[in-house]
Amino acid sequence: MKLHPTVEAVTARIRERSQLTRSAYLERLTLAANRKPGAERMGCANVAHAFAALPVSDKFRVVTERAPNLGIVTAYNDMLSAHAPLQHYPELIKLEARRLGATAQVAGGVPAMCDGVTQGTAGMELSLFSRDVIAMATAVSLSHDVFDGALMLGVCDKIVPGLLIGALHFGHLPTVFVPAGPMTSGLSNNEKAKVRERAAQGLVGRAELLEAESKAYHGPGTCTFYGTANSNQMLLEAMGLHVPGTAFINPGAAMREELTREAVRTVLQGRGASAAGAGAKCPPIGHVVDERSIVNAMVALMATGGSTNHLIHWVAVARAAGLVIDWNDFSALSEVVPLLTRVYPNGSADVNQFQAAGGPGFVIRELLDAGLMHADVLTVRAGGLREYTGIPAANPDTPGGALNWVDAGASKDDTVVRPASAPFSPHGGLMLLTGNLGRSVIKVSAVPDDLHVIEAPCRVFDSQEALHQAFNADELNQDIICVVRWQGPQANGMPELHKLTPPLAVLQGKGFRVALVTDGRMSGASGKVPAAIHVSPEAAAGGPLAKVRDGDRLRLDATAGTLDALVDADEWAARALATMPEALRVANGLGMGRELFASMRRNALAAEAGACSWL
Repeated sequence: MKLHPTVEAVTARIRERSQLTRSAYLERLTLAANRKPGAERMGCANVAHAFAALPVSDKFRVVTERAPNLGIVTAYNDMLSAHAPLQHYPELIKLEARRLGATAQVAGGVPAMCDGVTQGTAGMELSLFSRDVIAMATAVSLSHDVFDGALMLGVCDKIVPGLLIGALHFGHLPTVFVPAGPMTSGLSNNEKAKVRERAAQGLVGRAELLEAESKAYHGPGTCTFYGTANSNQMLLEAMGLHVPGTAFINPGAAMREELTREAVRTVLQGRGASAAGAGAKCPPIGHVVDERSIVNAMVALMATGGSTNHLIHWVAVARAAGLVIDWNDFSALSEVVPLLTRVYPNGSADVNQFQAAGGPGFVIRELLDAGLMHADVLTVRAGGLREYTGIPAANPDTPGGALNWVDAGASKDDTVVRPASAPFSPHGGLMLLTGNLGRSVIKVSAVPDDLHVIEAPCRVFDSQEALHQAFNADELNQDIICVVRWQGPQANGMPELHKLTPPLAVLQGKGFRVALVTDGRMSGASGKVPAAIHVSPEAAAGGPLAKVRDGDRLRLDATAGTLDALVDADEWAARALATMPEALRVANGLGMGRELFASMRRNALAAEAGACSWL
């Protein structure tokens, strides 16, 4: 299938604007790849320290036999349900590596926080910047520089982007990402949301709310809604960085262990690969992730109505590979990429139902067949991206339960996944908004069509707590656009404001036309309330949200792609910018370790530039 002209044009302009930075990046990769292996290159004391704790047989292999040595970077902790299954992966990886004549070492661990735990608390203000901490921790882990390949163990919101950014700074290494899969289905996401709305109205108490939440989040594995964590996994499949079809196999499934072993087999196929990856079955990650791979990820995001967080994270990921993308690229792709899935919050199904209906394999096949994805890309597998259209299954004819991949076939449930010829919508799930309030994004896939345009007077809040107080005092019972500012990267680390969804949904349920406008984030779980988020420039950087006053009439138009204050142009131009209240500025920097992140807040780029603190 011929590549769609818009996909081709977006790819070409990314390639053009990235020419200098990408060339410099690839030169660094070539220099790193052309060195001797670490055990030969380093001094004897360095080598002795690096392998002192290895079993004697492993030490002999890596030092004397020059066997390949894999570095494992793990985000394991048992605070996160999604990461708890990773506990025993390193030992499994080491056993498989030994079986194949190689060795493996845990190079290091990275922090992994749960936004579900910190949502609405001061700890959430560390969340976005934890991505850059994870990237730096990944770099520290790999800086021992004795590895011939790497395995990245992680799943959730900031963890995968952080691991990927860190890994791309060691782009000369073949690298495979190893997930753990989603938890089994519990209380449905729709039922959970209803209980949250009743709790916001005071109709149920804490005991009933906790019972519902505990039934929804009940065991090991990723949360089952299609938020940032599961969007991560979809994008890794689309970029060819997983063993194909690995994303949504449950932790307790019989295949899960074999898929982890297959990740070891996959990365070791890159042994002896040239610096340019030519002829390598598992080429270096810096060559896998190019402008075509990034576009494939963007297309997959649009086609599945994925997390808005990736309009920040994948900009940063691209920068780590020497590539420059912006929201115009996402917007152009959204115009031509159809919406192929309905998974909560864009529908009622959870990711287990998505997997059963066809999962990533179905979506990738449909996009390839429609000419909406680059097929001619490198992946960690020899079969290229087409291999990612299959679904893994145990092969009963092969001793030891080796894997087999079967075609995804037709959709098993067309209320969950549909072919590109009959999509849920002809356009993608995310949209760029521009106007005199700045540039922002909205997740339209979860918002009913009759709510794509909201025009109403606004109420301005300096914090999410202030909005909750106004809601509880019955001050918001009208058509209203709530502006929550001082929530950007420089102001307070850009926390997710998902706790605002229940009260705003209650107002919407009363028949009021309601929207949210903020320079903060709303996460992959943003729901049916129209929300213009990531407004840039942020208020703390002198953005126009600092001009908005209570009572100003605002218009959010997701049909035309605009976001405006309907204020006389001369008056708007003459208005002074408000400044962040000093008490709020001080409070944002104190407690819960926020003091340690002051330099990140000070140096953070805008959301559209990836909110990077390292550039």
